[in-house]
Amino acid sequence: MLRGTPFHSRTSALCEGQNWRRWAGYVVAGSYELTHEREYYAIRTTAALIDISPLHKYRIHGPDAVRVVDRIVTRDASKCAVNQIMYTPWCTDAGKVLDDGTLWRLDEQTFRLTAAEPNLHWLLENAIGLAVEIEDESDRIAAVALQGPNSREILKLISDTDLDTLGYFRLKRAAVADLPAIITRTGYTGDLGYEIWVEADQAGRLWDALMAAGRAYGILPTGILALDIARVEAGLLLLEVDYVPARQAEVASQTSTPYELGLGWTVKLDKGPFIGRQALAEQKRRGLKWKFVGIEVEWESLERLYWEFGLPPQLPTEAWRESVPVYSGRQWIGYATSGCWSPILKKYLAMGHLRAQYAKPGTPVKMEVKVEHQRKQAAARVVKKPFFDPERKRA
Repeated sequence: MLRGTPFHSRTSALCEGQNWRRWAGYVVAGSYELTHEREYYAIRTTAALIDISPLHKYRIHGPDAVRVVDRIVTRDASKCAVNQIMYTPWCTDAGKVLDDGTLWRLDEQTFRLTAAEPNLHWLLENAIGLAVEIEDESDRIAAVALQGPNSREILKLISDTDLDTLGYFRLKRAAVADLPAIITRTGYTGDLGYEIWVEADQAGRLWDALMAAGRAYGILPTGILALDIARVEAGLLLLEVDYVPARQAEVASQTSTPYELGLGWTVKLDKGPFIGRQALAEQKRRGLKWKFVGIEVEWESLERLYWEFGLPPQLPTEAWRESVPVYSGRQWIGYATSGCWSPILKKYLAMGHLRAQYAKPGTPVKMEVKVEHQRKQAAARVVKKPFFDPERKRA
């Protein structure tokens, strides 16, 4: 049965169109207003408040916590400082990605791992015989993302810590609206932003305080439709959309390694043994057949295709999630997995998997589009990700 998150008493009262979406066994707002347009612009121009409680959260604690984490993830956990956060995938023995998330170091012997999928069994299996305790905190911890250019000023009003010294992918324990909380300088929008984590029974008080403090700064409750556009602009992966988690794949060709997903920078082959290390070392030596890239569709090409039918270009109002063929000439060279019209960049963007020889930025390609029920090919080119990367994100 689908459940409401700890913020549901607040979000349900604000969701005008009752536009609910499923996320990890919970219902969350697709959009609060009847369309998500203003919510998207809140992310990019003012401040957006997003319920992210459905994320899975695991506490890993004990003398062998570093050993367990290092065995599982591709990053080097021993180099994660206290109060630092690392983004990381984790893999099968074959080097295929199972999931990706953030790894926090809370103290010398304690980590928190966030994930999109349930991973408790995987963690426990790989901790057998080691001095460590692993706890699923998913239901106990509520979280919201406060994202956008005004997010810092809003959070300053109700927190007791110096946010100007909180670096990118770092965390602080603080009181937020007099509630014990952890503030992380993280987010899924590619913009300046924070995520605030509290005990689930404090969720309503946190939401009310953030909304009240942000009223003068243009804060809006924001759903996952607007978030989806922002994460495409930021070039961020979405599990089950941009890649198939290895445990769900029906055939090997559906799986991907970190290198193939553009996450080679997270793979630390020199840190010692970890799950998938041998396979990943071999792939690095051998070279890649596939790469995950950014694609930008040429506006003039779209105009020409629609003009054949006497129509202006008809752009998607929501980010799309489907497999869309990509070609070089008449040859199929891969597929896009998600895309959107970017309101702030005024560009039609997509991300997808291409054969490695076609993945160099600047390479001309063609992406399939449907025009009046007919399959057409729009001119496009491979570009670097992220598409949108403002300085304020890390400032």
